[in-house]
Amino acid sequence: MPEAFIVAATRTAGGRRNGRLSGWHPADLAAEVLDALVARTGIDPAAVEDVLLGCVSQVGEQSTNVARNAVLASRLPESVPATSIDRQCGSSQQALHFAAQAVMAGSQDVVIAAGVESMSRVPMFTSSELPRKNGLGTYMSPRMQQRYPGVEFSQFMGAEMLVRKYKLDKEALDAYALESHRRAIAAAQAGRFDAEILPVRAWKASEEAGDAMHTVDEGIRFDATLEGIASVKRLQPDGAITAANASQIADGAAGVMVVSEKALKTFGLKPLARIHHLSVLGHDPVVMLEAPIPATQAALRKAGLKVSDIDAFEVNEAFAPVPLAWLQVTGADPARLNVHGGAIALGHPLGASGAKLMTTLLHVLQQRKGRWGLQTMCEGGGMANVTIVEALH
Repeated sequence: MPEAFIVAATRTAGGRRNGRLSGWHPADLAAEVLDALVARTGIDPAAVEDVLLGCVSQVGEQSTNVARNAVLASRLPESVPATSIDRQCGSSQQALHFAAQAVMAGSQDVVIAAGVESMSRVPMFTSSELPRKNGLGTYMSPRMQQRYPGVEFSQFMGAEMLVRKYKLDKEALDAYALESHRRAIAAAQAGRFDAEILPVRAWKASEEAGDAMHTVDEGIRFDATLEGIASVKRLQPDGAITAANASQIADGAAGVMVVSEKALKTFGLKPLARIHHLSVLGHDPVVMLEAPIPATQAALRKAGLKVSDIDAFEVNEAFAPVPLAWLQVTGADPARLNVHGGAIALGHPLGASGAKLMTTLLHVLQQRKGRWGLQTMCEGGGMANVTIVEALH
């Protein structure tokens, strides 16, 4: 079977809600990433055979096939097609899987997998709440309600369920959140994000775009303390989840270029990594956030690897109990997990996060001279993708 290689990966620095990226139309922000991937490889733009772009809230500025709109806003020729993908938080990780599968099937040689989400301009839940409030119904069909009577599919409730199931407490969640910020601070101050971040103009929605560039993840709290994190109000009076130990609402875009061995030779490209394993698994949609655990176990078995073989892990920090429960069950080395911090510090721009995490994982492996990297993330509906890559130095 033909193999698939990643030859370029980049992301914008995360922007806080109504922050330094909120002035960007999401299609234009995604276009910046598409152009950067082509520029970094030096490939003929017309050689890109497809753009697969993850986006969760596909409504308003992110509607009408935002992927194609991003291509039309970029310097790519009109001949480059594109499609938008929604696997909830794993949307752009799924975009990567589809891109790799196209290359491994031998049907395409150069594909871009990317993601974008402007949570400032298209707030979370807009795609479900806007129609519901205007009398256009809900995604919960009668048969779904019959199968799950009285159930509210809620990521927030799922996070609290994880806390109880794995006997975690608020103190552990808050300590993990602080560590996420500390790792992100250390990485930012040491310049470890520099190679992966694509500088774009800082542009707040309420202001004119200026000359300042946005190059540092806006969510990092450089003055974070345990006391400050612990003081944030609980989302439920008897719960453990707070805004401080959950991922931050964020704006951002990210992408990777996936190519065949033939394209490597044709265009003289140097691969960052070889894609070793791709899988996705469905799990309990009520707990919802637990799926990365069995998905990781299944992926490692299928790939013929042990957890100790993996040099770096990226497990999305949707909520602190997700990586904590994952660590508890898998027995992975905490020092290899989210080594530059995660979504609690850096933000979680929904549809962009899959490509964002892969971009960081590839650069961590390059910096640490590691071989194997594993990425996974919880997804709405109780699913999880797993990607295992082999870094090529």
